[in-house]
Amino acid sequence: MLAHFCHHVVGSLLTPLFPYIRNEFTLNKTQIGFLGSAYNLPYGISQLPSGWLADRIGPRMLITVGISGVALAGLLTGIAPSYIVLAVFLVFLGILGGGYHPAASPLVSASVEEKNRGLALGLHQIGGTASFFLTPLIAAGIAGAIGWRGTFISLSIPFIIFGFALYIILGRWGYKGRTKQVSTDSTSETSSSTNRMRHLISFTILGVILQVLIFSTVSFMPVFAVDHLEASNEAAASLLAVAHFAGLVAGPLGGYLADRIGKVPVMLIVCLLAGPAIYLLNFVSFPWTISIVLLVMGTCQYVGMPISEAYIISHSAERNRSTILGVYYFLSRGGPGLIMPLIGYLIDNYGYYTSFNAVGAAMAAVTIGCFLFLRASRD
Repeated sequence: MLAHFCHHVVGSLLTPLFPYIRNEFTLNKTQIGFLGSAYNLPYGISQLPSGWLADRIGPRMLITVGISGVALAGLLTGIAPSYIVLAVFLVFLGILGGGYHPAASPLVSASVEEKNRGLALGLHQIGGTASFFLTPLIAAGIAGAIGWRGTFISLSIPFIIFGFALYIILGRWGYKGRTKQVSTDSTSETSSSTNRMRHLISFTILGVILQVLIFSTVSFMPVFAVDHLEASNEAAASLLAVAHFAGLVAGPLGGYLADRIGKVPVMLIVCLLAGPAIYLLNFVSFPWTISIVLLVMGTCQYVGMPISEAYIISHSAERNRSTILGVYYFLSRGGPGLIMPLIGYLIDNYGYYTSFNAVGAAMAAVTIGCFLFLRASRD
């Protein structure tokens, strides 16, 4: 949990600092979206080789790079002299961060029994969620005093040190090679190969779309709050903490419910709620109603995360489990890199409200489509 927290802090600084960065470089919404892509797309792409590596060399080195390497790139981000150089350093940050999740999730899963896997992954999720929740609050306070550059620099240095310390600790605990594998869920062994693959693909698509669309939409909330709801830069940055606060409870609760009543029913419920929640952004005001909607959106996103990981781990073969997780993380973490510029373009040309309608409708359509394939699943 602590490692997961440290992994996400520097990367999650970017979104709450968008208003400050926009002011310094005089950016439009599309350019802001491309900054999001500069980090998120390489972050997603790097999950693919990282998943393959995790199956072969073990988690220790990848987790260390995912903390100390990310923090080093964050330090460079804080001294970027121009928009282009800033984008390049964000690409570097994304690449170095891609190894954490494909390495950490199998390690967590291997430490518990199948019946508690969803809950364990949900508890691990608390670390990342706490980072997304606290970082906007910390960033708003520091940026107000020493600017967005000082925020990146001051928060990067301690995590460079922590990553190396964790490397030594993991070595003493015996995590020097490959992680022991967990067994595949019996339901996947007895079902036909075709149905198993169809369900795995459909469930993965559902989990990916849920995270990509909510994350991409929430990323524009600070700018939306400043432009349309008359919020200050500091208040708008802090607003992101509301969406991520939900995950402190939603992650473990979602994993627990999935262990008890099934992964598919819980995932379908939160996906059916997500589309209308995005649509309701058309009617919010600052600070109360937008906070309520963001809480719902954050709950949907964070319930889906551990369930998606648990489903993939339970329905994939041991020899390529981290590789498949790498594909999932590539799509879910890299997807915003493709979607954010598109949403930014829609906002620049058609306005926020038309964009919210389009994203909400897309979420609903994908949910209904995947439901048709998953309705016969027993999990």
